[in-house]
Amino acid sequence: MTHDVHIIGGGLAGSEAAWQLARRGVRVRLSEMRGAPADKGGERSPAHQTDDLAELVCSNSLRSDDDTKNAVGLLHHEMRQCGSLIMAAAETARVPAGSALAVDRAVFSAEIEAALTAQPTLTLARERIDRLPEAGLTIVATGPLTGAALAESIGTATGADSLAFFDAIAPIVYRDSIDMDVAWMASRWDKGSEVSLALGGDGKDYINCPMDKEQYLTFRAAVLAGEKTVFKEWEANTPYFDGCMPIEVMAERGEDTLRFGPMKPVGLDNPRTGRWPYAVVQLRQDNTLGTIWNMVGFQTKLKYAEQQRIFRMIPGLENAEFARFGGLHRNTFLNSPTLLDRQLRLKNAPHIRFAGQITGCEGYVESAAIGMIAGIMTASELAGQDWQDPPRTTALGALLAHITGDAEAATYQPMNINFGLFPPMGDEVKKKARKEAYTSRAKADLAGWTPVLV
Repeated sequence: MTHDVHIIGGGLAGSEAAWQLARRGVRVRLSEMRGAPADKGGERSPAHQTDDLAELVCSNSLRSDDDTKNAVGLLHHEMRQCGSLIMAAAETARVPAGSALAVDRAVFSAEIEAALTAQPTLTLARERIDRLPEAGLTIVATGPLTGAALAESIGTATGADSLAFFDAIAPIVYRDSIDMDVAWMASRWDKGSEVSLALGGDGKDYINCPMDKEQYLTFRAAVLAGEKTVFKEWEANTPYFDGCMPIEVMAERGEDTLRFGPMKPVGLDNPRTGRWPYAVVQLRQDNTLGTIWNMVGFQTKLKYAEQQRIFRMIPGLENAEFARFGGLHRNTFLNSPTLLDRQLRLKNAPHIRFAGQITGCEGYVESAAIGMIAGIMTASELAGQDWQDPPRTTALGALLAHITGDAEAATYQPMNINFGLFPPMGDEVKKKARKEAYTSRAKADLAGWTPVLV
């Protein structure tokens, strides 16, 4: 063998795991099937559009960057403290997005691939792996769209069927096709000012398309009646993950569900009326140049022609040109609380670790965080050191504990990081102060945890 650790999958989790190992001098083989020649089984999943490492296939947002009151913002902070490549690349590729951390997809992936290929102990192999290795330290980070042959091999090794859910992709609109005489720029409650000003912006980070009640009801009716893509046989009866609910499914759940979801108008004063609209569609910048903007929360399985027709009913988007239409794809994940030990190792094959979304964490940042931890764990094992979990009070520790045993196995579902996974505060901490108390405690406890540095 020419490597110490084999990582299968070059997404967010696999790239982060590879970085944590290679920067510690560990010899790593990173296998990625996208970009592989035909004789190496090259192929793309239904969701990928490029061969880039760590491609962002859905939103370009890594969500809130607030590390004082938000759990995912705290996870950002902790990953930065641990030398995360994903977070460093996100900072370089950052675009204005209010209090969120959003990136230019192409710049983000390019930064990650450049950093990894510059590591002298890392080999990037464009190849498809169809079977779990029988020996040698391995990290499987193939994501929610693992290839069929490898998924079958995993099923054989685990003795259990993978669970599944749907993830969804939002449409992207060309900026110059949006009618700004109707739409306007603003962040909800004007919270984007600090981040945008640091990036040379004015804090008005979202394009807002307003609707009155009649327009909203007409739009909802069109969404409900619009022709949808027919599910494939293998997609049938697969539950949706609530964090990526298609707009047509939300529309079916009630007249106001969309208006209290992705189309909520709260905190958005229309400068032409001085009032909140009845409903609003928001678009967020998707690249550094600001030429393409994604429709926030508008993942859908409407057919492409229907998307163009129905979304052009939105005020301000009557002449919208689409760089990409929305879509849905099926995701698979392990019942990790049952199958994995506390170090993410397969209980009946402990030379294999799993990382990223295939473990049942949900979200870009969570996936990368578990990849980071898997890489550090493996480095610790190679160095012959006793592993110490990150404190349970940290975002890293809470997420890891949830995946590896704290979740209820019988009802295990994909989970974003949230304060509900943290050990609760005592009653002496008032409810209004609890979020800041969680983050303050986590930062203090993380400072006492030293991941392996070899």
